[in-house]
Amino acid sequence: MRNVLNVFRPARRRPASNRPASSRPPNGGWYRSESCRPLSVGQIRDRHFRTVRHGLDPAEVHAFLYRVAGDLAIVRRELARTAEENVRIKRALRSWQSRFAPGARR
Repeated sequence: MRNVLNVFRPARRRPASNRPASSRPPNGGWYRSESCRPLSVGQIRDRHFRTVRHGLDPAEVHAFLYRVAGDLAIVRRELARTAEENVRIKRALRSWQSRFAPGARR
């Protein structure tokens, strides 16, 4: 599988640590088209696959997709909560810095 994925990874000329952040490719160098948006929980739950003669058990596949969708929903909620907390902490830090910075009036 790695060999297949490496086809889409751009050739590396020098280590990424030597390049400025602005020149690094997004997504760690993996190809992703602009029209490819992250999957939603509903898209995962509603996904259907063709049944083939020696294919996978559809009930198992759907159970797994529901589990993945549930995990994705939890992760996205936690990400949103963490982003909100990050904003709150940054505001509190700026407020503290403005009150206690050298030369600030009291």
